[in-house]
Amino acid sequence: MRQRIAALAAVCACAGAPPAGGACPTQTFTYRHGIVSFNEHGDVTRVQVEIAENTLSQEYGLMCRASLAPNAGMLFSFSQSSQDPFWMKNTLIPLSIAFMDARWRIVTLLDMPVAPDPENGPFVYYTSKAPYRYALEVNQGFFSQHGIDTGAEVVFQAIGAVR
Repeated sequence: MRQRIAALAAVCACAGAPPAGGACPTQTFTYRHGIVSFNEHGDVTRVQVEIAENTLSQEYGLMCRASLAPNAGMLFSFSQSSQDPFWMKNTLIPLSIAFMDARWRIVTLLDMPVAPDPENGPFVYYTSKAPYRYALEVNQGFFSQHGIDTGAEVVFQAIGAVR
């Protein structure tokens, strides 16, 4: 999840931080959906994504989920390029992240293990090596299992209306 300290403090103050092993804040928004396709040496891999495209959905991200389907992920779409770090607060599943620039080129791939205490930390900050406009979180190991690296061609397609 992207770290925006002031906004996150406001969200935590309003919703309450999810207790470890306890209830999470109620998700009061919906995600649009899409497909991110990776073409690596002629092999195409598709990921069905939920799209986090506003501050609230970006801060909530994949918090408090016990699992993620094998070919599913969370696509973070930002209005401008950034190098803001992501962190794993209240994230219960290990993830891999692909940071992509405004042209959908992968600029950094990282693995993000679950924090020893997902509610209270300490937390590692995961930063792209270059500015990014999009970030895709998937199950940890997804990119290596599918042979996806920084040379992959990436295509995004939105599907359907807001659900």
